[in-house]
Amino acid sequence: MANEIKRLGILTSGGDCPGLNAVLRSVVKTSTRHGYEVIGFLRGFEGLVAPVSYMTLDYKNTEHILNQGGTILGSTNRGRFTAKTGIESRKTIDHDLLDEAARTCQQLQIEGLICVGGDGSLSIAQQLFERGVPVVGVPKTIDNDLSATMFTFGFDSAVDCVTDALDRLHTTAESHDRVIVLEVMGRHAGWIALYAGISGGGDVILIPEIPWNFDNICRTITERDRRGKRFTLVVVAEGAQLPDGQLVTQDAASVDRQVRLGGLGSVVAQEIERRLSRETRAVVLGHLQRGGAPSAFDRVLATTFGAHAVRLVIERRFGEMVCYDPPHCASCTIQTAIEKLRLVDLQDATVIAARAMGISFGDMESFEPVFRPPV
Repeated sequence: MANEIKRLGILTSGGDCPGLNAVLRSVVKTSTRHGYEVIGFLRGFEGLVAPVSYMTLDYKNTEHILNQGGTILGSTNRGRFTAKTGIESRKTIDHDLLDEAARTCQQLQIEGLICVGGDGSLSIAQQLFERGVPVVGVPKTIDNDLSATMFTFGFDSAVDCVTDALDRLHTTAESHDRVIVLEVMGRHAGWIALYAGISGGGDVILIPEIPWNFDNICRTITERDRRGKRFTLVVVAEGAQLPDGQLVTQDAASVDRQVRLGGLGSVVAQEIERRLSRETRAVVLGHLQRGGAPSAFDRVLATTFGAHAVRLVIERRFGEMVCYDPPHCASCTIQTAIEKLRLVDLQDATVIAARAMGISFGDMESFEPVFRPPV
């Protein structure tokens, strides 16, 4: 009698980022050694429903993808399986659609479905789990805003990209005595702006978690001028609110996606130029932050996540997500992972270090000494 098929499924959902292919490769190599065949569903959750689309993943077609950006399975953050339209707005997926996806997994004898995605995609994964699908989650987002894990893969690669941009902008800003404003991704959390701002020598960092105003930005630029620093680099997270509390957006939200942010860098640059009569330029990195090869750290983290996701399937710990709790790769329920976002803590060591060095966050505290001797 033929051996019973042991089959595992995997999909990548939401925005792409470096490290997705490293997860796929890790899952294949780990699963194969434990006797599993791996099915990769195409275009995220859409591959689970008619027309069902998937490919068998094996050593051969995943052999050279460790250092490739994007995902060989494709992904989508729009369409029938969109479950998030805002930070507090999660949409319930149509029950018939969830049931159809569950039937696909049953018909293909999927013993465990590994869903790789951010909080929106994991919200869909949780709904599938509640419909009886044996789901395991893997956290993915360049924003690093999932509270259950210290780091998500894709974040370090994005920070590397922004740091490289700041290195390049530094030389031209200094050569021409310019203020240059660099707008980076970060809808609700300012981790990319914070880490890249520090590693790339930024002078002002504006993030969603810290209210700021133009007076304080201009004061920082003026004080740098007095010290002989005739240039300034300003790093702006796209989700940092204006002083009046408004977001700068490109368009309105729709039923299948969140409002598209963008343009804050230009607003900040124009206001600085108007107030100080200083030549100011704005640069937007946009999707450059998502593309390209994963960093060494992201390759290791993604590989670790993939192997431990297979472990959760083998241990039948469904409804859980792998997470990085240094030095361990642990797990938590998917429900716990999506309950709240991981925002920048104002007492985070990196924030304190930035303030201590004189980096401005556009608030009054930026001008106060951080460390004081005991009384």
